[in-house]
Amino acid sequence: MKAMVLCAGLGTRLRPLTERWPKPALPLLGQPLLRYHLAVLKAAGVGAVGINTHHLPDTMADVARVECERAGLPLHVVHEPVIQGTGGGIRGLRSFLGDDDFIVFNGDILYPVDLRPVVAMHRASGAVATMVLQPMPEAEKYAAVELDAAGRVRRIAGHGPGGDGLTPWHFTGVHVMSPRVFDFMRAEGPEDINREVYVRALTEGQVVRGVRVDGYWSDLGTPSRYLATVQDVLAGRVRLEWLGADSPLAGLARGPGTSWVAPGAHAGEARVEGPAYLGRGVRVAAGAVVGASVALEAGVEVGAGARLERAAVFEGTRVAPGEVLTEVLAWGAHRVPAPLTGR
Repeated sequence: MKAMVLCAGLGTRLRPLTERWPKPALPLLGQPLLRYHLAVLKAAGVGAVGINTHHLPDTMADVARVECERAGLPLHVVHEPVIQGTGGGIRGLRSFLGDDDFIVFNGDILYPVDLRPVVAMHRASGAVATMVLQPMPEAEKYAAVELDAAGRVRRIAGHGPGGDGLTPWHFTGVHVMSPRVFDFMRAEGPEDINREVYVRALTEGQVVRGVRVDGYWSDLGTPSRYLATVQDVLAGRVRLEWLGADSPLAGLARGPGTSWVAPGAHAGEARVEGPAYLGRGVRVAAGAVVGASVALEAGVEVGAGARLERAAVFEGTRVAPGEVLTEVLAWGAHRVPAPLTGR
Protein backbone atom coordinates (compact mmCIF):
# COMPACT_ATOMS: atom_id res chain seq x y z
CA MET A 1 0.00 0.00 0.00
CA LYS A 2 1.13 3.57 -0.68
CA ALA A 3 0.43 6.83 1.11
CA MET A 4 0.72 10.55 0.52
CA VAL A 5 1.58 13.17 3.11
CA LEU A 6 0.35 16.65 2.16
CA CYS A 7 3.40 18.92 2.52
CA ALA A 8 2.83 21.91 0.23
CA GLY A 9 1.06 24.32 2.64
CA LEU A 10 2.39 27.80 3.29
CA GLY A 11 2.07 27.70 7.07
CA THR A 12 1.15 31.37 7.27
CA ARG A 13 -0.24 31.15 10.81
CA LEU A 14 3.08 29.83 12.11
CA ARG A 15 5.33 32.52 10.66
CA PRO A 16 8.18 33.26 11.19
CA LEU A 17 8.89 29.61 12.08
CA THR A 18 7.65 28.50 8.67
CA GLU A 19 10.14 30.84 7.02
CA ARG A 20 12.69 28.24 8.15
CA TRP A 21 10.69 24.97 8.15
CA PRO A 22 7.64 23.79 6.20
CA LYS A 23 5.07 22.58 8.74
CA PRO A 24 5.71 18.83 8.32
CA ALA A 25 9.44 19.50 8.84
CA LEU A 26 8.96 21.48 12.07
CA PRO A 27 10.89 20.05 15.01
CA LEU A 28 8.67 18.57 17.71
CA LEU A 29 10.57 17.30 20.73
CA GLY A 30 13.73 16.56 18.83
CA GLN A 31 12.44 15.18 15.56
CA PRO A 32 10.56 16.44 12.50
CA LEU A 33 6.81 16.17 12.68
CA LEU A 34 6.99 14.03 9.53
CA ARG A 35 8.65 11.22 11.51
CA TYR A 36 5.47 10.71 13.53
CA HIS A 37 3.42 10.47 10.34
CA LEU A 38 5.75 7.89 8.82
CA ALA A 39 5.60 5.74 11.95
CA VAL A 40 1.78 5.69 11.80
CA LEU A 41 1.76 4.94 8.06
CA LYS A 42 4.37 2.21 8.24
CA ALA A 43 2.44 0.51 11.07
CA ALA A 44 -0.66 0.63 8.82
CA GLY A 45 1.10 -1.41 6.16
CA VAL A 46 2.35 1.40 3.92
CA GLY A 47 5.39 0.44 1.87
CA ALA A 48 6.10 3.69 -0.02
CA VAL A 49 5.33 7.38 0.55
CA GLY A 50 4.77 10.34 -1.72
CA ILE A 51 4.79 14.03 -0.85
CA ASN A 52 4.01 17.26 -2.65
CA THR A 53 6.16 20.36 -2.13
CA HIS A 54 5.65 24.06 -2.77
CA HIS A 55 6.79 26.23 0.15
CA LEU A 56 10.53 25.77 0.89
CA PRO A 57 10.56 22.76 -1.44
CA ASP A 58 14.22 21.85 -1.04
CA THR A 59 14.00 21.87 2.75
CA MET A 60 10.85 19.74 2.69
CA ALA A 61 12.28 17.26 0.21
CA ASP A 62 15.56 16.96 2.11
CA VAL A 63 13.79 16.27 5.42
CA ALA A 64 11.49 13.75 3.74
CA ARG A 65 14.41 11.90 2.15
CA VAL A 66 16.23 11.59 5.46
CA GLU A 67 13.11 10.48 7.33
CA CYS A 68 11.95 8.01 4.68
CA GLU A 69 15.41 6.49 4.48
CA ARG A 70 15.40 6.16 8.27
CA ALA A 71 11.98 4.46 8.11
CA GLY A 72 12.93 2.23 5.18
CA LEU A 73 10.22 3.71 2.96
CA PRO A 74 10.83 4.64 -0.70
CA LEU A 75 9.96 8.29 -1.36
CA HIS A 76 8.28 9.94 -4.35
CA VAL A 77 8.36 13.77 -4.52
CA VAL A 78 6.26 16.02 -6.76
CA HIS A 79 6.91 19.78 -6.75
CA GLU A 80 4.04 22.22 -7.33
CA PRO A 81 5.31 25.53 -8.78
CA VAL A 82 1.74 26.80 -8.30
CA ILE A 83 0.07 25.42 -5.19
CA GLN A 84 -2.76 23.06 -6.19
CA GLY A 85 -4.80 22.62 -3.02
CA THR A 86 -5.49 19.27 -1.40
CA GLY A 87 -7.34 17.81 -4.40
CA GLY A 88 -4.86 19.07 -6.96
CA GLY A 89 -1.98 17.92 -4.78
CA ILE A 90 -3.31 14.37 -4.66
CA ARG A 91 -3.99 14.47 -8.41
CA GLY A 92 -0.33 15.36 -8.96
CA LEU A 93 0.70 11.99 -7.52
CA ARG A 94 -1.79 9.98 -9.57
CA SER A 95 0.91 8.03 -11.39
CA PHE A 96 2.39 7.03 -8.03
CA LEU A 97 -0.84 6.36 -6.12
CA GLY A 98 -3.33 5.25 -8.72
CA ASP A 99 -2.85 1.47 -8.85
CA ASP A 100 -4.44 0.57 -5.48
CA ASP A 101 -6.21 2.02 -2.45
CA PHE A 102 -4.01 4.55 -0.67
CA ILE A 103 -3.86 6.72 2.48
CA VAL A 104 -3.65 10.52 2.51
CA PHE A 105 -2.35 12.17 5.70
CA ASN A 106 -2.28 15.90 6.50
CA GLY A 107 1.27 17.00 7.20
CA ASP A 108 0.52 19.37 10.10
CA ILE A 109 -1.24 17.10 12.61
CA LEU A 110 -0.23 14.77 15.43
CA TYR A 111 -2.45 11.69 15.35
CA PRO A 112 -0.69 8.52 16.58
CA VAL A 113 -3.38 5.89 15.98
CA ASP A 114 -3.71 2.43 14.43
CA LEU A 115 -5.08 2.84 10.91
CA ARG A 116 -5.14 -0.87 10.00
CA PRO A 117 -8.84 -1.32 10.88
CA VAL A 118 -9.73 1.73 8.77
CA VAL A 119 -7.85 0.33 5.78
CA ALA A 120 -9.60 -3.03 6.14
CA MET A 121 -13.00 -1.37 6.50
CA HIS A 122 -12.42 0.79 3.46
CA ARG A 123 -11.34 -2.13 1.30
CA ALA A 124 -14.44 -4.10 2.31
CA SER A 125 -16.87 -1.20 1.80
CA GLY A 126 -16.34 -0.43 -1.87
CA ALA A 127 -16.49 3.31 -1.06
CA VAL A 128 -14.65 5.80 -3.22
CA ALA A 129 -13.11 7.20 0.00
CA THR A 130 -13.24 6.81 3.76
CA MET A 131 -12.74 9.87 5.97
CA VAL A 132 -11.30 9.33 9.46
CA LEU A 133 -13.39 11.28 11.95
CA GLN A 134 -13.63 12.23 15.62
CA PRO A 135 -16.22 14.05 17.72
CA MET A 136 -16.02 17.80 17.19
CA PRO A 137 -13.42 19.30 19.58
CA GLU A 138 -14.87 21.65 22.16
CA ALA A 139 -14.50 25.38 21.53
CA GLU A 140 -13.12 24.82 18.02
CA LYS A 141 -14.61 25.99 14.73
CA TYR A 142 -13.69 23.27 12.28
CA ALA A 143 -16.02 22.65 9.36
CA ALA A 144 -18.29 19.66 9.98
CA VAL A 145 -18.48 16.39 8.07
CA GLU A 146 -22.10 15.22 8.33
CA LEU A 147 -22.98 11.52 8.28
CA ASP A 148 -26.25 9.67 7.88
CA ALA A 149 -27.25 6.75 10.10
CA ALA A 150 -25.42 4.30 7.83
CA GLY A 151 -22.09 6.12 8.19
CA ARG A 152 -22.19 7.70 4.75
CA VAL A 153 -20.95 11.25 4.27
CA ARG A 154 -23.76 13.48 3.00
CA ARG A 155 -22.41 16.98 3.53
CA ILE A 156 -18.95 18.52 4.02
CA ALA A 157 -18.53 22.10 5.25
CA GLY A 158 -22.12 22.77 4.15
CA HIS A 159 -21.61 21.31 0.65
CA GLY A 160 -23.24 18.15 -0.69
CA PRO A 161 -26.63 16.53 -1.18
CA GLY A 162 -27.50 16.57 2.54
CA GLY A 163 -30.41 14.67 4.03
CA ASP A 164 -32.37 14.20 7.24
CA GLY A 165 -31.03 13.14 10.63
CA LEU A 166 -27.38 13.90 9.87
CA THR A 167 -24.77 14.06 12.65
CA PRO A 168 -21.74 16.41 12.54
CA TRP A 169 -18.20 15.11 12.98
CA HIS A 170 -14.67 16.51 12.90
CA PHE A 171 -12.38 15.46 10.06
CA THR A 172 -8.91 14.47 11.28
CA GLY A 173 -7.07 15.08 8.03
CA VAL A 174 -6.65 11.37 7.28
CA HIS A 175 -8.45 9.52 4.49
CA VAL A 176 -8.24 6.20 2.68
CA MET A 177 -9.07 6.47 -1.02
CA SER A 178 -9.83 4.24 -3.94
CA PRO A 179 -8.18 5.10 -7.27
CA ARG A 180 -11.71 5.88 -8.51
CA VAL A 181 -11.42 9.21 -6.70
CA PHE A 182 -9.30 10.49 -9.60
CA ASP A 183 -12.36 10.20 -11.87
CA PHE A 184 -13.98 13.09 -9.99
CA MET A 185 -11.04 15.48 -10.20
CA ARG A 186 -10.63 18.20 -12.78
CA ALA A 187 -7.88 17.72 -15.34
CA GLU A 188 -5.90 20.66 -13.97
CA GLY A 189 -5.94 23.58 -11.57
CA PRO A 190 -6.24 23.90 -7.80
CA GLU A 191 -9.14 22.23 -6.03
CA ASP A 192 -10.12 21.03 -2.57
CA ILE A 193 -10.52 17.29 -1.98
CA ASN A 194 -13.30 17.69 0.59
CA ARG A 195 -15.36 20.62 -0.60
CA GLU A 196 -15.05 19.94 -4.33
CA VAL A 197 -13.86 16.45 -5.29
CA TYR A 198 -15.85 14.51 -2.68
CA VAL A 199 -18.93 16.66 -3.18
CA ARG A 200 -18.71 16.01 -6.91
CA ALA A 201 -18.53 12.28 -6.24
CA LEU A 202 -21.50 12.42 -3.86
CA THR A 203 -23.69 14.23 -6.34
CA GLU A 204 -22.90 11.51 -8.89
CA GLY A 205 -24.05 8.77 -6.53
CA GLN A 206 -20.72 7.59 -5.18
CA VAL A 207 -20.32 6.60 -1.51
CA VAL A 208 -17.88 8.39 0.76
CA ARG A 209 -17.84 6.83 4.22
CA GLY A 210 -16.85 8.20 7.61
CA VAL A 211 -15.32 6.16 10.40
CA ARG A 212 -14.57 7.23 13.95
CA VAL A 213 -11.07 6.55 15.29
CA ASP A 214 -10.48 7.76 18.83
CA GLY A 215 -7.05 8.84 19.95
CA TYR A 216 -5.07 11.98 20.60
CA TRP A 217 -5.39 14.46 17.75
CA SER A 218 -3.89 17.91 17.39
CA ASP A 219 -3.61 20.42 14.57
CA LEU A 220 -0.24 22.15 15.00
CA GLY A 221 -1.10 24.96 12.61
CA THR A 222 -0.96 27.86 15.09
CA PRO A 223 1.56 28.83 17.80
CA SER A 224 -0.97 28.09 20.56
CA ARG A 225 -1.84 24.67 19.18
CA TYR A 226 1.81 23.80 18.69
CA LEU A 227 2.61 24.69 22.29
CA ALA A 228 -0.49 22.90 23.60
CA THR A 229 0.69 19.76 21.82
CA VAL A 230 4.11 20.01 23.46
CA GLN A 231 2.36 20.43 26.80
CA ASP A 232 0.15 17.39 26.19
CA VAL A 233 3.07 15.15 25.21
CA LEU A 234 5.19 16.18 28.20
CA ALA A 235 2.24 15.69 30.54
CA GLY A 236 1.74 12.14 29.30
CA ARG A 237 -1.60 12.79 27.60
CA VAL A 238 -0.41 11.39 24.26
CA ARG A 239 0.16 7.66 23.81
CA LEU A 240 3.42 7.97 21.90
CA GLU A 241 4.67 4.67 23.29
CA TRP A 242 2.54 3.13 20.54
CA LEU A 243 5.16 4.50 18.13
CA GLY A 244 7.93 2.49 19.80
CA ALA A 245 11.38 3.74 18.85
CA ASP A 246 9.82 6.64 16.94
CA SER A 247 8.48 8.19 20.14
CA PRO A 248 10.58 11.31 20.82
CA LEU A 249 10.96 10.26 24.45
CA ALA A 250 11.98 6.66 23.74
CA GLY A 251 15.36 5.80 25.22
CA LEU A 252 16.01 9.23 26.71
CA ALA A 253 17.50 9.60 30.16
CA ARG A 254 15.29 10.98 32.90
CA GLY A 255 16.70 14.11 34.44
CA PRO A 256 15.69 16.40 37.29
CA GLY A 257 12.15 17.67 37.64
CA THR A 258 10.54 14.94 35.50
CA SER A 259 12.54 16.03 32.47
CA TRP A 260 13.67 14.01 29.47
CA VAL A 261 17.29 14.64 28.56
CA ALA A 262 18.84 13.90 25.17
CA PRO A 263 22.51 12.98 24.85
CA GLY A 264 24.86 15.88 25.44
CA ALA A 265 22.30 18.09 27.20
CA HIS A 266 23.49 19.69 30.42
CA ALA A 267 21.47 21.57 33.02
CA GLY A 268 24.25 21.88 35.60
CA GLU A 269 23.13 23.86 38.62
CA ALA A 270 19.94 25.11 36.97
CA ARG A 271 16.57 24.31 38.49
CA VAL A 272 14.56 22.03 36.26
CA GLU A 273 11.01 21.65 37.54
CA GLY A 274 9.50 20.05 34.45
CA PRO A 275 7.97 18.24 32.85
CA ALA A 276 10.46 19.39 30.25
CA TYR A 277 12.42 18.18 27.24
CA LEU A 278 16.12 19.03 26.89
CA GLY A 279 17.34 18.28 23.41
CA ARG A 280 20.76 17.24 22.19
CA GLY A 281 23.51 19.65 23.21
CA VAL A 282 21.27 21.95 25.29
CA ARG A 283 23.05 24.10 27.88
CA VAL A 284 21.19 25.64 30.82
CA ALA A 285 23.23 27.98 33.00
CA ALA A 286 23.27 28.00 36.79
CA GLY A 287 20.47 30.04 38.30
CA ALA A 288 18.09 29.49 35.38
CA VAL A 289 14.69 27.94 36.02
CA VAL A 290 13.10 25.52 33.53
CA GLY A 291 9.48 25.14 34.59
CA ALA A 292 6.53 23.10 33.42
CA SER A 293 5.85 22.31 29.75
CA VAL A 294 9.15 23.53 28.33
CA ALA A 295 10.78 22.05 25.24
CA LEU A 296 14.36 23.04 24.43
CA GLU A 297 15.39 21.81 20.99
CA ALA A 298 18.94 20.91 19.96
CA GLY A 299 21.68 23.40 20.71
CA VAL A 300 19.60 25.82 22.79
CA GLU A 301 21.49 27.90 25.36
CA VAL A 302 19.68 29.31 28.40
CA GLY A 303 21.45 32.09 30.25
CA ALA A 304 21.84 32.52 33.99
CA GLY A 305 18.72 33.72 35.78
CA ALA A 306 16.41 33.08 32.85
CA ARG A 307 12.96 31.69 33.67
CA LEU A 308 10.99 29.52 31.26
CA GLU A 309 7.52 28.07 31.66
CA ARG A 310 5.12 26.75 29.01
CA ALA A 311 7.50 27.54 26.17
CA ALA A 312 9.12 25.90 23.17
CA VAL A 313 12.58 27.08 22.16
CA PHE A 314 13.79 26.06 18.71
CA GLU A 315 17.21 24.83 17.72
CA GLY A 316 20.22 27.06 18.13
CA THR A 317 18.33 29.79 20.02
CA ARG A 318 20.00 31.67 22.87
CA VAL A 319 17.79 32.72 25.79
CA ALA A 320 19.42 35.78 27.34
CA PRO A 321 20.43 35.90 31.01
CA GLY A 322 17.44 36.99 33.06
CA GLU A 323 15.00 36.63 30.15
CA VAL A 324 11.50 35.41 31.00
CA LEU A 325 9.63 33.23 28.48
CA THR A 326 6.05 32.22 29.22
CA GLU A 327 3.56 30.87 26.66
CA VAL A 328 5.84 31.68 23.77
CA LEU A 329 7.65 30.02 20.88
CA ALA A 330 11.24 31.25 20.60
CA TRP A 331 13.45 30.93 17.56
CA GLY A 332 16.56 33.05 17.13
CA ALA A 333 15.57 36.62 17.91
CA HIS A 334 11.85 35.88 17.42
CA ARG A 335 9.45 35.54 20.34
CA VAL A 336 6.03 34.38 19.10
CA PRO A 337 3.13 34.60 21.59
CA ALA A 338 1.36 31.26 22.09
CA PRO A 339 -1.39 31.80 24.66
CA LEU A 340 -2.85 28.55 25.96
CA THR A 341 -6.13 30.03 27.21
CA GLY A 342 -8.85 30.51 24.63
CA ARG A 343 -6.76 28.80 21.96
